[in-house]
Amino acid sequence: MTSRREEIEALLTLGASRWEAAHQPIREALRIGMIPTINSMMVMGLVSLPGMMTGQILAGANPSDAIRYQIVIIFAQAAGVAIATMGVVILAFLVLFNRDHQLTDLLRKLD
Repeated sequence: MTSRREEIEALLTLGASRWEAAHQPIREALRIGMIPTINSMMVMGLVSLPGMMTGQILAGANPSDAIRYQIVIIFAQAAGVAIATMGVVILAFLVLFNRDHQLTDLLRKLD
C-alpha cells in the first residue's frame, strides 16, 4: 500500500470506493503471502521428503497411505497460511482506510 499510495489516492479522488482503490494491492499481497507455501507444495515428495511421511514408510506403513496423510497435512498447512494471510490483509485494509473511503494518517506515517 505504501508503494502505491499515490495511485490509491488518485483512484479515491476520482470516486472509487476504498475496495476498488485497494483491490490490486490486496491481490498482490495475498499472492506474495502464499508464494512460499505454494513453492514448498510443488517440490513435496520430489525434492524433499517430509518427516512424517518418511517416518511412516520406515515404520512399515503402506507408502500410499503415508503419502495420503502427507497430502492432508500439506493442504491443512496451506489452508492455515491462506486464512492467516487473508486475515492480516483484511485487518490492514480496515486500519488503513476509514468508513468515508479515505486513507488514514497511519499510511502517511509509514512513509
